[in-house]
Parts: sequence; C-alpha cells; structure tokens
Amino acid sequence: MKSLNTNTENKKVHFISLGCPKNLVDSEIMAGTLMKDGYSVVAEAEDADTVVVNTCGFIEDSKKESIQRILDMAALKEEGKIKKIVVAGCLTQRYKTDLVEGLPEADLFVGSGEFQNIAKILKNHDAGEKKNTFFNLPTYLQEESTPRVNSQPKHRAYLKISEGCMKRCAFCAIPLIRGNLQSRKIENIVNEAKLLAASGVKELIIISHDFTDYGLDLKRKDPTHIETPVELLRQLAEVEGIKWIRLLYLYPDGITPEMIQLIKSNDKFVKYFDMPLQHVNNDVLKRMNRKMTREEITEALGLIKTEIPEAVIRTQFIVGFPGETQENFEELLAFIAEQKFDRVGCFQYSPEENTPGGKMDNQVDEAIKQFRHDAVMEVQQNISRAKHKAFIGKTVEVVVEGLSEETDLLLQGRTSQQAPEIDGVVLINDGQAKIGEFVKVKITESMEYDLIGEIVEQ
Repeated sequence: MKSLNTNTENKKVHFISLGCPKNLVDSEIMAGTLMKDGYSVVAEAEDADTVVVNTCGFIEDSKKESIQRILDMAALKEEGKIKKIVVAGCLTQRYKTDLVEGLPEADLFVGSGEFQNIAKILKNHDAGEKKNTFFNLPTYLQEESTPRVNSQPKHRAYLKISEGCMKRCAFCAIPLIRGNLQSRKIENIVNEAKLLAASGVKELIIISHDFTDYGLDLKRKDPTHIETPVELLRQLAEVEGIKWIRLLYLYPDGITPEMIQLIKSNDKFVKYFDMPLQHVNNDVLKRMNRKMTREEITEALGLIKTEIPEAVIRTQFIVGFPGETQENFEELLAFIAEQKFDRVGCFQYSPEENTPGGKMDNQVDEAIKQFRHDAVMEVQQNISRAKHKAFIGKTVEVVVEGLSEETDLLLQGRTSQQAPEIDGVVLINDGQAKIGEFVKVKITESMEYDLIGEIVEQ
C-alpha cells in the first residue's frame, strides 16, 4: 500500500495485502476507513505501530505465504519495532479457531465479514477491550461513499462489482470463505467509477469472482432489476475520463454474442478476455462441476476470435485434478497448442478441506502434477515467444507505469493487451514520459513475456 501523509501520533498502520485484487480492494477500504478515523497508513512495517496482514486462503501456497508473513511480523514485534499485529482476510475467515490458537503472536483476528469495522475494532482494542476475534457472515458490500485509498498508480484502479460466488466448482473454497454471490447495484458501481475518474483514473479494472454472473442474485429476488453484465458495461462506457475498461474473470458459460458485440464496438473496452477454463476434457470438467463441455468452450472461444480477431485471451488451467489420466492431460496439452492462447496460467491441483475435490478418490501424485505443470508451461512459452516476436517493428500504445522493476535505467509500461501484475510489460529503453501518460512505442525486441521498445513521435 502507498504511504499517505496524514500522520497522527501513535496511530501508524502498515498493510500487507496478499492474494487477489479483490482482497486488495478490501485492504484499500480498511486503509480509507482508518484514515477517516485519524490513522496514518505508512509504507514500511518498521514505521508502523500496527501491521495488518490481509491474508489469502485460496490454495496451499497462498496459505503458506500468509502464515510466513504473519511470522515475519511477529519477529518485528518481538524486536520491539511494531506493537500490534492484526490478521485479517480470507485465511482468518476460513480457519477461525485454528488460526487463533496457532498464532498467539497476533493481537487481533478480523474475518472477511468484519474488515469494514477495522477502525472501531482497533480503537476499542487500544482502549483496553479484551476481545480479539471478530467474525461474521461475509455479507458486506461497499458503497460509492465507502472510504477507500487507491493503492495503485493514480491512472488505474480496481472496481469490485460483487462479492462471493454462486458457482460450486469442486476444487474451490471461495463460497466457503466469501459466501454466495452478492451484486452491487449498477448506480452504485457507476458512481464509484465517476469518483475514480475524477481522481485521475484512466483505466478501470473490473473485478469479481465471476463477471458473467453479475446481477443474477438480484434478478432472482426481483426480476425487474436492470443489473446484467451488458447493462453494467453500457453504463460504465459512458463515464467521462476513462480511457480503458478491462474485464477480469469472465467464465465462458456467460459470454454472449450481445456482450461480444458491445466490447467490439466500443474503444473503451480493451480487447482482453480473462477466461479461467480450468480444463477441457469433458470427464474432468464434469468432476470439477464446471457445467460446461469442451464443445461449449470451443464455441465461446470461436465467437470471440471470429468477432474480434485481435482479442487477447488469457486463461488458467488446473493439472492433476483427482482422476485426471495421462490421456486427459494430453488432450489438454493438445488443446493449448491448438488454440494458441496469448496468456496461460497453470496451477497444480491443491486439495482443499471441505471441498468435493479434496474428498475424491484417485488423487494425483505430486511429482506427476509437477511434470504436467512444466509441460503446459513449456508449450505456452513457445507460443508466447512466437506471438511476441510478431510485435517487432510494430508501434503500439503504451501507458507508462514508472521506472522498470529491473533497473532504474528503463521505463516500464503496458499495452492494452497486458493486465497489471499478472502479464508481462513493455520496457522502454529510449524516450521520456510521465507515469500515467499514454505514448506510442515502437517494439524493437521481444522476450517470452515482455516487449522492449522506444517512444516515437505521436
């Protein structure tokens, strides 16, 4: 989180936000809520009195990272560099009692159903309240008036449109942690988008657990509700000052010709489709409870490619799901080679407690999972390398993000085909521009994931 200069004596808080952008928005809301109550958000843990670790509990690796960061903060506390540790977020919500008993180093535990009350919780604890656990059902939905600090560079921001998920994929614990789908009203979302635009945001990144299910919960309660993905997009496109609107987490079963035509016809929508497919073999998809077949997935991909040939398609796959045979895996590998996706993320299946997948027979050996993961990434690296090589000599529009993470000698930016923090970047080795400025860059070199170029005259 960025540091904000609103210092109040002995009320300095540092945030460590782990996991997905949806969790990050929760951290931004906690920061805004605390600032409104007189706290200061600082950039370094050592400068804080209180550290809030907003945890992720999605898969095994993310759980381990969350625990390690808490223990790192516990070491600072023991050294006297910080006074208080707050453990918040999904891991806290999911494991409640176990986490409280296993982490005596922490002072407060705040679940994903209580994070919005962080200022009250901290204030009461400072005043001597002994209660240290705060859990509730995750039913909170932010309003446009909800205090929030944008932790991203000024020109971009995440816009969370819903909470929870109505799908019940066999591998996923999200509904156990975040609850059922709860959609915000369109008016509420659009008003927040206007506030973000007024603050200088040029790129809105729309996030949820499943964009294509947006509004279904409201429709079930009252069929007169206007909340649909297409209507939301129509109204967001009218927000003045926004240049790019990027959609994340579009499940293929909800992609419609109407949605594709709207994205195709409006320049504000970047032609970027983030579609977590997870697998393509019909037997595996059925065990995953994905409610789609390979044939339907292929149809959805074909619709996008036919109507928007320049579209970038990013997807994720899971290898080693219980019962996945070598034949099933080879079908997936051939599908990736055939479709030539622009971006592919690959996860080794992680058995999760209280999920159907975690209870299934025929769990796949860890070594086989690793082998399959590496095979997928090898195929994709070759595809990515070839796609990036085709950019050499072309001039593309790039938003400048600042100095390169690799060296202060280069600028770093992104094209509309690159989502922040999950895709590659454009390294600029010639020319100057300010953060948030959109410039034309001629691509001169390419790598597996990144592009290199120089700023050219407009």
